Amino acid sequence: MTTVTFLTEDARIIGFDVQGHSGWGGSGEDIVCAAITSAVRLVEATVNDVMGLCAAVKVREADASISLRLPGGLANTAESTCQNLLTGLMVYLAQLHDEYPDNIEVMEG
Repeated sequence: MTTVTFLTEDARIIGFDVQGHSGWGGSGEDIVCAAITSAVRLVEATVNDVMGLCAAVKVREADASISLRLPGGLANTAESTCQNLLTGLMVYLAQLHDEYPDNIEVMEG
């Protein structure tokens, strides 16, 4: 199972941790893992490559995990955009959980 934990401080989403393979299918055939990975990579690329915000990202292939932490002190527009991106990711992954409850868990921590 893939576990996704969204981290918050006050009302602000500050990042997320994604860990584990979903177990839906074998390597190269796991559509749930592919959906999760694609969504996470889109958010990370938007935050870091498009917006240039230098969020901290750690990828560990050994335990199939990725984490992202937003930097503090963002300007209002950047903060709003990041919150919308992370909220959208949370909603998308929660919907994926509804479709595949045995393969993905989404939590707030």
